[in-house]
Amino acid sequence: MTVRTLRPPAKEPFDIERAIPLLREAVAPYPKAALFELAGDGHASVFELLVACVISVRTRDETTLPAARRLFAAAPTPAAVAALSEAAIDRLIDPCTFHEPKARTIREIARRTAEEFGGELPADPAVLQAFRGVGPKCANLAAGIASGLPVVGVDVHVHRVTNRWGYVRAATPETTMAALEASLPQQYRVEINALLVPFGKHVCTGVRPKCSTCPLLSMCRQVGVTDHR
Repeated sequence: MTVRTLRPPAKEPFDIERAIPLLREAVAPYPKAALFELAGDGHASVFELLVACVISVRTRDETTLPAARRLFAAAPTPAAVAALSEAAIDRLIDPCTFHEPKARTIREIARRTAEEFGGELPADPAVLQAFRGVGPKCANLAAGIASGLPVVGVDVHVHRVTNRWGYVRAATPETTMAALEASLPQQYRVEINALLVPFGKHVCTGVRPKCSTCPLLSMCRQVGVTDHR
């Protein structure tokens, strides 16, 4: 008797226009990504979002949010932040990773914002990246969320998930950013981070993603997935 091996069903072409509504529905039960949560709470200036993103580097959202809120409650303007000592800023953001160098970075951003930009940073990623300690992810997220500028903020979740889909093929977050800016429709370039942070944390996880219940399974190439739920 011939034994036939069943092949998995062929994948459909990945369609980002189909994927976005499915992602919106999939992440609706989960908390928002930290910067989008802060913007919704009224901390929506380029300065506030840039500072919050600096706090968030290598730090979980559950730590980032209260740290940023403590800082902005104590010093609600760039001038007020600049008037704090590094030690005072450090105490306010203490639970976050690398809090001491971040305190120096934040105070310098605040000082220059107050002195050179009249207290209001422009939504210009090139200007924001000129600050020491600010990379493309934070510059793009701050400018994009604050103003709707169509730039992509690529963190570990955006990098992993879009490459796992097979939508892009890039080795680093920086090359993923370039690939997405070449292929992702402008109207989704800010939102993709808002969607993929909770999606990457709760569904398309780094280890054993929940492929069996994922609404994008029929399109996802599952690149690099060796074990899943």
